[in-house]
This record gives sequence, C-alpha cells and structure tokens, in this order.
Amino acid sequence: MKKFNIRKVLDGLTAASSSSSSSPSANQTQNDPVPETLQSEHFQLCKTVASWFPVPTLLDGFDPVQKILAVGTQSGALRLFGRAGVECYCQHESGAAVIQLQFLINEGALVSALADDSIHLWNLRQKIPAVLHSLKFSRERITYCHLPFQSKWLYIGTEKGNIHIVNVESFTLSGYVIMWNKAIELVSPVSPRCFPGVSPVCPQCVPAVSPLFPRCVPSVSPLCPGVSPVSPRCFPGVSPLSSKTHPGPVVHISDNPMDEGKLLIGFECGIVVLWDLKCKKADCRYTYDEAIHSVSWHHEGKQFVCSHSDGTLTTWNIRAQTKPQIITPHGKQPKDGKKPEPCKPILKVEYKTSRVGDPFMVLSGGLSYDTVGRRSCLTVMHGRSTTLLEMDFPIVDFLTLCETPYPNDFQEPYAVLVLLEKDLVLIDLGQIGYPIFETPYPLTLHESPVTCCEYLVDCPSELIPALYSVGSRQKRQSFSKKEWPISGGSWGHGTQSYPEIIITGHADGSIKFWDASALMLQVLYKLKTAKVFERSRRSEEKGGSEMVDEDPFAIQTLSWCPESRTLCVAGVSAHIIIYRFSKQEVTADTLQLLEVRMQSEFSEGDSPESPEQSLPPPSSPQEADAPPQTPNCDGPRDNKPCLQVRSSPLKQSPGFQVELVVQLLWVSGEPPQPITSLAVNSLYGLVVFGNSSGLAVVDFLQKTLLLNMGIPELCSPADPQLRQPRSPRKTRHASTVSEFDTDDPSETSCMSRLSNLYSESVKKLRSSHITGDSMDGANTSEDRCKSPTSGSASPCNSDDERKHRFIEKVKSKSRRFSKTVANDFARISRKISYSGEKSDPEVNASFSRSRSSSVSSLDRESREVISSLTFCESFPRKGDASLGPSLLLGTSMGSVIMVALSLPLPGETRLQQPVGVAPCGSLETLKAGILTMALLDSSGSLLPRPSEQWYDPNGSEEDQREKRRRRPPSPPPSVEGQDSQFLVLVSEKQAKVLALPSQSRLHKHSISESSFVLRADVVTLGGGNCIACFCANGHIMTLSLPSLRPLLDVNYLPLTDMRIARTFCFSHLGQALYLTSPTEIQRLTYSQDTCEHRQEMLSELFTPVETPEAPNRGFFKGLFGGGAQSLDREDLFGELGSGKASRSLAQLIPGSGGMEGVKGAASGVVGDLARARIALDERGQKLGELEDRTAAMMNSADSFSKHAHDMMLKYKDKKWYQL
Repeated sequence: MKKFNIRKVLDGLTAASSSSSSSPSANQTQNDPVPETLQSEHFQLCKTVASWFPVPTLLDGFDPVQKILAVGTQSGALRLFGRAGVECYCQHESGAAVIQLQFLINEGALVSALADDSIHLWNLRQKIPAVLHSLKFSRERITYCHLPFQSKWLYIGTEKGNIHIVNVESFTLSGYVIMWNKAIELVSPVSPRCFPGVSPVCPQCVPAVSPLFPRCVPSVSPLCPGVSPVSPRCFPGVSPLSSKTHPGPVVHISDNPMDEGKLLIGFECGIVVLWDLKCKKADCRYTYDEAIHSVSWHHEGKQFVCSHSDGTLTTWNIRAQTKPQIITPHGKQPKDGKKPEPCKPILKVEYKTSRVGDPFMVLSGGLSYDTVGRRSCLTVMHGRSTTLLEMDFPIVDFLTLCETPYPNDFQEPYAVLVLLEKDLVLIDLGQIGYPIFETPYPLTLHESPVTCCEYLVDCPSELIPALYSVGSRQKRQSFSKKEWPISGGSWGHGTQSYPEIIITGHADGSIKFWDASALMLQVLYKLKTAKVFERSRRSEEKGGSEMVDEDPFAIQTLSWCPESRTLCVAGVSAHIIIYRFSKQEVTADTLQLLEVRMQSEFSEGDSPESPEQSLPPPSSPQEADAPPQTPNCDGPRDNKPCLQVRSSPLKQSPGFQVELVVQLLWVSGEPPQPITSLAVNSLYGLVVFGNSSGLAVVDFLQKTLLLNMGIPELCSPADPQLRQPRSPRKTRHASTVSEFDTDDPSETSCMSRLSNLYSESVKKLRSSHITGDSMDGANTSEDRCKSPTSGSASPCNSDDERKHRFIEKVKSKSRRFSKTVANDFARISRKISYSGEKSDPEVNASFSRSRSSSVSSLDRESREVISSLTFCESFPRKGDASLGPSLLLGTSMGSVIMVALSLPLPGETRLQQPVGVAPCGSLETLKAGILTMALLDSSGSLLPRPSEQWYDPNGSEEDQREKRRRRPPSPPPSVEGQDSQFLVLVSEKQAKVLALPSQSRLHKHSISESSFVLRADVVTLGGGNCIACFCANGHIMTLSLPSLRPLLDVNYLPLTDMRIARTFCFSHLGQALYLTSPTEIQRLTYSQDTCEHRQEMLSELFTPVETPEAPNRGFFKGLFGGGAQSLDREDLFGELGSGKASRSLAQLIPGSGGMEGVKGAASGVVGDLARARIALDERGQKLGELEDRTAAMMNSADSFSKHAHDMMLKYKDKKWYQL
C-alpha cells in the first residue's frame, strides 16, 4: 500500500496559491518547461557543529589515558578537545558556571560541578555526550570535588567545611560524612596527658568546660593547685584553636598517594587535616597563618606543598606538624632573618617528580606587589633554576601533563597546559627554554572581533593547499618539535568530500581564511590590511568618558573570486583594497593609489528634538561607521581621505599582495559615506562599489575610474531632465517624522532601519566583544565636525555656540541610546512588523521605472543606498539578441538597475583601451531593499559568475600573456523572440523571477508580511537550485526556482543579536553558518541528506585504550610493607558500613544519557562495525601475544629443567666437602 504523504499535498496547495497570486504572465506555470527536482522532503534543518573557543573560561580537566581535554565556561558550556579534528560541545541546561571537572580516567565519563550546587555525570562513550545522572544539593554549597583514580566514590567539599561522599555509579550519597568540627577538634575530654604530673582536672574547677582552651576559662588563674593557666604549651605542635571557630570552606581534598585510607583536607583559613577514614578521626593537623589556595602531594606520600595568599609555599612533613619549610619564590629575602615581604597570592601549585633529574614545581601567581604592569606569569621551578613565563592573557587554570595516571609513581611531567581567558597554551617541559606546542584548534578566531563573514562550499580543490603553503610561512615563532600531546578520540567516518573555506574579517583589519572541510576549523592564512596604511598618532588629549577609540581598519565587507584568487576588501574608513594572489615575495616601493570623490545628493532630516529620544533618525548610516580621523574644525576638510597610505616601501610575503588602493575623499567638510556593497570580477578586471552617494566603477588593471554616478542618474540615464542637480546640503527643519511611522514600508529598507537601530551598539566592537559590557556612545573628534545625521548642515559651517550645543545634544543622545538599545529593539521590531502589515501593496506597486521628482531622494526622509551588486553575462537591454558583460545593481528602495559593459579585446588591447560603461535604466522594482540577484539558464541551472583562471602576477611574462588570452567561451546567442535566461531577484519582502531578454515577469512571491529577510542567497542543492532566506523573526525558508514554491519554513532562531544578522551566510549543498558570539561559529545544514548522515560525521571521543600497569612495588617494599596501601571503600562508604544519607541533603535527577546512547548506537551502524572490527583485531593480536608468551615460558621451563637435571647429575655422587 502506498504511503500517504501530507507534505506533498501541502506543497501542491501552496504552489497553487502562489501561482494564483502571481501576475497574469505567469499562467504558464502549470506547464513550466523547466523541471524542478527539489521537493520539501529534501530539506531538514539541524545544527552540525559549533567551532569556538569557550570565553570566558573557568577551568579545565584532562584524562591522561584517553588524552582528552575538557574546558568549562561561565555559561555552563563544556568543550571537549581531542586530536586535531576531534571536538565536542556540551551545554548544561541550568546554564550555571562550571566550577570543577573530574574525569573518570579511561572510563569514558566526566563529572562536572556547577555553581548552582549540582553535579552531573556525562557519558562520553557516545558521539553526542549526554547527562546520565544529576545530583542537586539543597542545604550546602559545593566548593571542591575529588575523585581518586580507579575509584567510584567522589569526595565533595562544601562551604560549611563538611565533606560528603557520592557513589558515581548510582549517584547516591553515602552515610559517611566528615564534619568540620570533628576534623579540627583538638581535645575532646581533658586528658591527664595534657598536664604531666597532675591528676585529672577536677570538675569543680571547670564545671562548664569540656575542651580546655585559654579563652574558655578567661577568669580562672590556677585551675588546680600547682597548675599554671592553660597555655598553648600544654598542647605541643598545636595552635590554640577553639572548636567553635569555623575553618571556612573546603578548598582541597586528596588522598595520600601511598595510603588510600588517609585523606588530606585543606580549609580556607590555613588548616590542613590528615583524616583517617577507617578510624574516623584526624591523625594530624597542620596550621599556617595565611589562607590556603591549593595543595599538592609528593608521590611518596611523605610530604605535601601548600600555596598561600601571601605568596609563600609551605612544605610539610606528615610526621612533623610544627615547623614547615617556608619559601617565597618571588619575594625579597631579608638578611636579618625577618619574614619576607608579602607577595601576590599563589593561586595554584603542582609538585611533580621525575626518575631522572630534579622535580618540577609549577605555580601561578606569587609575584611581588612592586611589579606594576606585568602580565600574568607562570613560574616553573626545576632544581635551582626558576623560570618566569609571561602570558598574553590572565591565567585561569593550569594542569601538568604526566606520563602515568598513578599518583604513587614518578609522575614524569612532559608539558604544562595553561588555560588563559582567551587562549590555550601548552608548554613543553622537555626542551630548553620551554617552547610551546603549535595548537591545532581554532583558538585565534576571537583575537579581534569578527565584523563580516563569508562561506564558500565546494571551492576549487587547489585553493586550500595554496593558502596553506603560504600560511605556513607566516609561523615565525619557534614551536616545539614534538607532536600535539592531546591526541585522544577518532575521526568520523562520513566526512564531507568537498572542500569548504570560511573567511572572517576582523575589527583590527585582519582577514583569516579557515579550512572548514572537516568538522573542525583550521586556520590557513592571515592577511593584515592595516599594513597598507600609516599608523595615526594623535597628540591631542582624549577623555575616556567622552571619546571611544574606534577601529579605523575594521573590515566592513569583502568580495573575492576563488577561481582567480582575487580579493577585494572594503573597510569602515571608506577604503577599498584589491589583492592578487602570488607565490613569490615582492617589495613595492610605492602602492598604487586611486582617490575617488563621490558627491552626496540627498536631503536630510532634522536633528534630534530632545536627548530623551532614544532612536537615531532613519537616515544615519554614516553615524554608525564614522571614519576615525580627526579633522581640523577651523575649516572644512575637503579632498582628503580618512586614512593615509604608507609612503615607505612595503615588503609583501607570498600570498595576497596589494594591487590597488581606492580611497573615498571628504567633500565640503563631510566625510565619505560608508561602502554598502562591493563586487569584483577578475575576467573583466573591474571593481564596483556603492553607497548612498552613488556608484563607482574602477578598472584595477588600468588603475582608472570609469564611472562615478548618483542613483537617480542610474535609474533614468536617458532623460537628462530627471537627473537631480548637485546641490549643497539643506538645513534640517525643526520637526521630523519618525521613519517607523511611515505607511509605506518600501520607502525605507527594513534592514537599514534595523542597522540604524544597532549602529551605536555594534560599532564599538573592540570594547564590548568579549565582556559584553554596554559602553556609552561617544563621538570621536571627527564626529564633532560632521553632522551626526545624514541631513543636517555641518556644525563647522555654523557659529560656535550652535555647534557646541548641537554636539552636546548628540553626545547625550548617543549615551542614552547605547544604554537602552536592548529595550528598544523589541518595540522597534513590532513597529517594523506593524508597518509592513498595514502597508498597501498597490502603493508599493505604483513605483514608476523612471524616477520622477516626487519620489526622488530630495523628497525622501531616508537615503537610498546601493545594497547589492552582481557581475554577469546577460542581456543589458530589453530585446537584445546577444549576451554581453553586464552589471546588476540593486538599491535599498527595491530598484534593480542594469548596466552594460563594453570590454576591449583581451591582451595588450585590454590594458590600453578604456572600458565602456553605460547604465540602461531601471529594470524592475520590488518591495524593500534588494538582497541578492542571480541568473539561471534556460534549463534552470545556476549560471556561474564570469571569472578567469588564476595566474601568478609576478610570474614569467609568457605565463601571464597566455593566461590573459584565455577567456571562457561566450554563451550561445539568444534565439529571436525566445527567452534564454531567468533573472532571480530577492528583496527583504518578496522574490521575483523575470525572463530575459523580454524582461517579462514570470513568478512573484511574498516572502514575509510580518517580518523581513535579513539574508538571502541563491544556492545549489541536490542537483537543483533554490532561494535560502533567513528572516528577522528567526524563520529559515527556502523557495524553489524558478516557480518560487515554498519548500521549507522553520522557526529556527529569533534575532536577538545584530551579530547574527551581519554574519549569517548561506552556501551551496545545504550549508550555512553564523556567529552566535564573538568567539563561536555555529554551522548548520538545511539538507535532508546531510542531517541523516550527521551521526556518522561526528567524531568519537572515547576509544578503547588499555590502562597502564600499576607501578611495581619491588621485592623489599612488598616484603616489609613499604608500598601503597589500598582501602576497601565499598565496605567503608556503602550502605552496610555507613548507613543511609539524609534525603533532604540532595536530590537525584535522572538524565537522558542512556537513551541518547541507544539512539547513537542505533544510528551509527558503520561506526559500530568499525569498532567491532578493531576490537576483534585487538583481541586477536592480544591472543597471539599471549600464545607467544606461553610458548616462551614453556621453552624457558624446559631449559631450566634440563639445566637442573644436569646439575643434579654432576653433583649426585659427590660428598658435601667435595663441593
């Protein structure tokens, strides 16, 4: 019986409704000649992997057998690292901070303790770790946890000073509890041993005192005849501590390496207690005046080291409780024997021994207070040498990696893992100078805030090796020659077969290329655009509260051609840099510079009426990305760029090298408008960019400007009467209508409104990208000399008093806006949605293709900007019979404009004759701003953008000429009267498909009425094409091509951060990504096929590894009992031995790890078969080794028997005196 599919029925109904709402020319949809292979069952949305470094980090844990690292964060996230390509992300549901991590070594499990007083057991034997059990404490706060090696009993210290014991297998509490008063109790009843020669103290002398201390009997002189007042000398080796004095929370728990029955407990006040688990009493107590931060054992169990808050280290012998050995690693030792000067606290110390050589003592902190300005340091003490290692960021935690997991053996340390706030460093202890290991993890993603992102799937196969080869030369730091020691886990069996590259632009002007072919990112190459410019040195005084330094080199947008390896970058300072890829190193004496003067043609609104207004005017994109230079307010700044290109020679390493620098100039005291769109084409040799001032076309081969035209002139190039004259800016009126009160949503781009809302909050990327603290909006000195909104006259052109009042008003408004931007976002989103719902579609459809003065930019409150640019081979004009080089241009008002290009013949002619650029007028108008444009051929296949193959610009001349002559064959000409291309147009509100060259509209679809689209791309998936959209309401949608039939609509992620809107990218083959935080890239897929194979693609954290053998005690230690002593914890802590624990102390919460493990096992058939095969191979190998050992033992036994028989025969007949 055929299975009924309701999804296909819904698809048919949706297609019917969509076709009925289309224009009359779309009646041919029923018999569409273009077959569509994509159906709704081909789509499914799921997350694939998150590539990130946890910030802010709190602590880490390490499994020395499995070689797995775990890092916890303040938000309750866990990040597990293995070998390169093995990563895993986990998240606690409560979101509380992780305070401690404990691996069950070689067991495939992890215990995490959170700040909400809960502990969780994670199952790491499945590809997606899940919680098996949770235990929530209700009456005590957790401060420390300790899990001994090969033990199932977990010690938990609390803030009250008590210690509870938990069975990690069942996650139940034991009835065995160590109370703080029992641990520090010095004397229970007064004993005759306290007073030698004196009979027991009479009850009449001290009737109300049970333990005897000085302050218990303050008014008693002699207790009995012949007895002095009680003094500390009565209790040798013990300070006078009352049992009523609370020692503080537990800061350390560990068992004696040589005796599992002795537990060392450290309290915050400075007391350390050695507790006898069997006898349930304290054997010894060690007291120091300063607070304790950490404790570390010597492997022989005879002494331990404590770190204190005054920068000292105390080494205690377990049998000598009175005088510890005290050292101050970084303190000045006085000559007169006095106590050294106090230093900063030593937060952690680890004491590790080695069979050959001196032991290692590693500690963090402890520097002298006079070391002002010094960064965080790690101290390594080895023998008589003390090495201080400075770190770039504050130290959070560190671990010493050792060869053995057994605490009672020589540790043999080989590396120190240092977890910093923004980095992870691994130091090699086996080489001179302590070099660091080269990390394989993407930890440098957050070196500078990410400002833009691009995702390329199925790129040319030779591109990644080329980037890696030039990127490997950038690693000038001397790394350790050893391999990365964190080598646990195994790769997945279903990795992608196509290469993937992620490009990130950063606030410091750097661009990073990442290999994303596997589930883990690996940095390939880093490009620094700031080297092109001179470093500005400001001499004026700057107040921290009034001015905030911006990033002048921040990357705003980029465009690149992977086939020709041509990269074009636009920055916030209105500069464009064109790069060409070369494998040879060159030195440029002078950089090629082209300055462009783009005149603004618009009318501006009014300045804010009052500082209470929390929203910026709609026409203020310039305010969001103001150039950082400081102009001279004495006169208008004109014909000057925002940045100064360096005049000294620039040495360019192999990789991307500067071809041309384009800078926009100041005009009449006004800074250039920010670049909103950018496109580069290597085949044409052109770069085109646009903003609110218009469009500019640059020939980077001839280094000339071809076109500089305003948007009204582009829309109506044939009618000179409709071109708007270049006029000075008009002064703003006293009243301004809010952009969100307009009835026509197409008057202003929804995305531009949302961008304006967040302009003040996102431009200070440097100050807020990690901490998340809100910064007060403050203007630079350049902002003081320009209009803060895009319509008012410059204050520099008015009188000084008016200028001063205006500047103060703008500053006040900016500070108020930065503090209330989060609260205003929800209200503005509702207003945007409401304005979109109440708009009349007839009004939006009434736009004429030829602009008139009634809808020109002079009458509009907001400024029309160029939002999308695309090079193509198409029909520039209606009815053209042949294809030609063209440029598609989209604006924020929904206009689509076609520009015809006339290229000279390739070769020398191309470098001598100019390129012709001819605007062809407005082609189509859509609601809201244009997001993307693409072309399909007559069969519905996506047409690639024209490009040329890569050649080395610094190579031989013959190679360059041969490459330049190559040009892809031109598409066949169009048949007269027949359309041969489909033009796909997507705006923030709707999508349209036009037929070319007739320019007739075939299909039309309204994407969202209540929201608007943030990002849209035309992508290829499963042999078909579709439109992928991400909306502001969190929906991810796909539309078929060319019929625009809805295929997928999932409410995935609500827009809570403008970072997501700025970085969301769709790519081919069902891949997408976005940045959820400044340090995390979340990748997802909307392909059903990828979702089905996702389980096989994931890596394995746990791999079967044999536990190392326990250290050999030796003959004499075994004979005389000098080896390690074991403890039967089951009898001691079990219910029979200790009873049941209080039910009100903690609550057991079952987890879902078991079910997740079953699901993972059921879905990973290939992985199970592979593991079974490996297990069989290992078993066969072990059986073979056992057989060989048995044979060797048999041979040895036969040989021994033979030698013994010969010896017996030799001495058989001899007397004893003859021997």
